[in-house]
Amino acid sequence: MLTISGKNPLGNDRRARWLGWLALAALLPAGCTMTPDYSRPDAPTPPVWPRGPSYQETAIPADAPAAAEIPWRDFFTDPKLQDLIDIALANNRDLRLAALNVEKAHALYGLQRDELYPVINAAAGGSKQQASADLTAAGSPRTTQRFDVNLGVASWEIDLFGRIRSLKEQALQEYLATAQAQRGAQIALISETARVYLMLGADLEKLDLAQATLKMQQGTYDLIQRQYEAQLADEIDLLRARTQVDTARADAARYTHLAAQTRNALDLLAGASVSDELLPPSLTAINPVREVFAGVPSETLLQRPDIMAAEHQLQAAYALIGAARAAFFPRISLTTAIGTASDELSGLFGAESGAWNFTPQVILPIFDARVWAAHRVSKVHRKILLTQYERAIQAAFREVADALAVRGTADLQVSAQQAVVDSARKIYELSNKRYANGIDSYLSVLDAQRSLYGAQQALITLRLSKLANDIKLYSALGGGGAPAQPLPAETNE
Repeated sequence: MLTISGKNPLGNDRRARWLGWLALAALLPAGCTMTPDYSRPDAPTPPVWPRGPSYQETAIPADAPAAAEIPWRDFFTDPKLQDLIDIALANNRDLRLAALNVEKAHALYGLQRDELYPVINAAAGGSKQQASADLTAAGSPRTTQRFDVNLGVASWEIDLFGRIRSLKEQALQEYLATAQAQRGAQIALISETARVYLMLGADLEKLDLAQATLKMQQGTYDLIQRQYEAQLADEIDLLRARTQVDTARADAARYTHLAAQTRNALDLLAGASVSDELLPPSLTAINPVREVFAGVPSETLLQRPDIMAAEHQLQAAYALIGAARAAFFPRISLTTAIGTASDELSGLFGAESGAWNFTPQVILPIFDARVWAAHRVSKVHRKILLTQYERAIQAAFREVADALAVRGTADLQVSAQQAVVDSARKIYELSNKRYANGIDSYLSVLDAQRSLYGAQQALITLRLSKLANDIKLYSALGGGGAPAQPLPAETNE
């Protein structure tokens, strides 16, 4: 420690050196780092979407926006569904956790960023002690006291080789990855809420169908029972009619509890009990969604938040390598303080009480196997995150391709099944007439009823599958996420 006293504790030369160190410290944060240069890896997927009989060749309008650019309110046109999504975005706990994770990551980034700057502390203290008479020179007081007031920096690392800046960049990229994860959670919440809403509409429509079928079967059974009592029908027809009534009753009970379970799932997604006014009366009553286009894979997939998050994690791995490389070089730290000291409290701010210290320290690693191991770990970590980034792109490509394959055949399946329902209904009507006229047995009516009921259920399932696939395609293309927000001012450095 160096200590000077007097009215002007810092001489001109020493003041110049002091200002020189401060100027150097101010310029160091703008220095270079040892982080490898980052370039976006090539996508490990084909440049175009798959083609073939399963894929619909659709001309993309020149002004068609990408799915990620279509707000979810423009994609989902049903007013009740829009209100339900608003409720889910405000109350869903999973989305709230994702937002809190972003807030936490931002705070951790700020913590790491502030490591670049010195921590200035003010300290005041005093001590009083009595020494042994055997250890005290003759004429000297045995009891001594000291009072200090200082303002200074304790062990500030001067980031000459970019170790702290690399760790700051790593924290920034991890924060950005967490922000993208929040966007992904919002997309997943919106698409899942819409999917469950459609499923509830389908369950309620199937329940209505089962109840209508039960009513019709009960009427047929009552008619055959009267005919049986009048000896105009045999017992086997009566038992067959009873079997149909029991089957319809079981289906009505099954769809009742399925609708209740789907309602519970919708309440969980919404984070609150959904009012009856927002529930869909049937699948048919729900407004269709807007059409979206896939675009070019290399442009579309990179807008997905999960891929953007994986890329930010990869960039964080590059920064970690820079920090590991900087650990091979010397660390320079600085401890300094300026203040006043006196053996009397009343003389603490006297003319001759000024004191200061300036203690730079350089630590050069000579042998530390952990530094080499950390460097190897950082390089392997980068390879792992690179593989995860490529895998995320491949998984996203398949997800979109699967949705496109379903969309290419969904309309054909629905139209074909509608034709099956129309034919089954006609067959049932004709079988009923033939049975009423005594031309045919009740067995033909029974088969026609089963075919019609099964065809109607299958049609509802196919329509649900088509609408759910449209939502899946929208979310797979990155649609439904919050718009990109500008970085906070403290991250734009």
